[in-house]
Amino acid sequence: MPFQLSQAAQNISPSFTLALNAKANALKAEGRPIINLTIGEPDFDTPVHIKAAAIKAIQDGKTKYTPIDGIPSLKTAIIEKFERDNRLSYQKNQILVSCGGKQAIYNCCRTILNPGDEVIIPAPYWVSYPEIVKLTGAVPVIIPTTIEQHYKITPEQLVNAISSKTKLLIINSPSNPSGMVYTEQELKKLAEILLSRPNIFIMADDMYESIVWNHTPFNNMLMVCPELTDRTIITHGVSKTYAMTGWRIGYAAGPAPIIQAMANIQSQSTANPCSISQHAAEAALRDDQICVREMVAAFKARHDVLIPLLKAIPGIRVIPSDGTFYTFPDFSTIISSHGFKDDLDLAAFLLENAEVAVVPGSAFGLKGALRFSFATHQENLLTAANRLCDVLR
Repeated sequence: MPFQLSQAAQNISPSFTLALNAKANALKAEGRPIINLTIGEPDFDTPVHIKAAAIKAIQDGKTKYTPIDGIPSLKTAIIEKFERDNRLSYQKNQILVSCGGKQAIYNCCRTILNPGDEVIIPAPYWVSYPEIVKLTGAVPVIIPTTIEQHYKITPEQLVNAISSKTKLLIINSPSNPSGMVYTEQELKKLAEILLSRPNIFIMADDMYESIVWNHTPFNNMLMVCPELTDRTIITHGVSKTYAMTGWRIGYAAGPAPIIQAMANIQSQSTANPCSISQHAAEAALRDDQICVREMVAAFKARHDVLIPLLKAIPGIRVIPSDGTFYTFPDFSTIISSHGFKDDLDLAAFLLENAEVAVVPGSAFGLKGALRFSFATHQENLLTAANRLCDVLR
């Protein structure tokens, strides 16, 4: 029987990063020595004490439905995290626990946006932002940045992107894919613009908050401008900080009416997040954070190995990351000098000829760059850089 997919289904694109990761893994399964630098998750195992909390939850029978918005003890742990790390105060009715950070972002967009609304998204961006926005019928408005501006938007760019239809600004710092962190002063300048435009909401995606190492301390829009409290939603999660990507626990904090509406949407999709994962996440947030410091130190060491190797290859422009486990070098000179059509063509060439898998910048809304994940052993980074050097001579 012939049928036609919905317009929403036809308009949506699959996750580029997941597709490339799957392709790299398929080639490895065929026996090819692929070095996969597409991975957007820590390569460490979930810390033992977090797994122990999950096992205890199973043994204690914590396997039933929970409140849609999360168990009270986890919400308390999230509130304590915001007070401890960000000097932000929330009540339980201002917290929603979701099935990963992506669901928190989806719930937020579904709650705030109507068809025809515009959402400002700086590029490079996480691949799912514009696709989630399109699912609501809203329109992504992309602000492209450059490596010269450290992949961060300027106040002038923000002003020029705002229209009468602007409803939401998504700001991700530390950034996936660039690894850049907005400074306190940079955020304050953006906040000054938003203060005079009371109809614009702000979503601060702080998923990589704890993975920072540069001189720039972490700040978000609310930390530098509390006056935006009534229209700022923070999305977060335990996936990256605690190597818990498969546990699927994210959370959101914001004005109570918005959080309640987000919970209503969640109640008609997934309902509550996994009960066992919630208890594990509580242990992650409450217990000693030495495991986080150890992982961040390892990411920093790998970063410090990879950046000089890339800088040594003629034609590659790269700047040090402030955090995350990504770097986003500019390959536009190599693309033009070597006769590649674009970054997609270059990434395909590197996969086939260097057997190194990376993600084209086009996936993140910015052509000419490639995203490298250094969530892998240093030996892999050394080998990958040597292979790039060999094929890009």
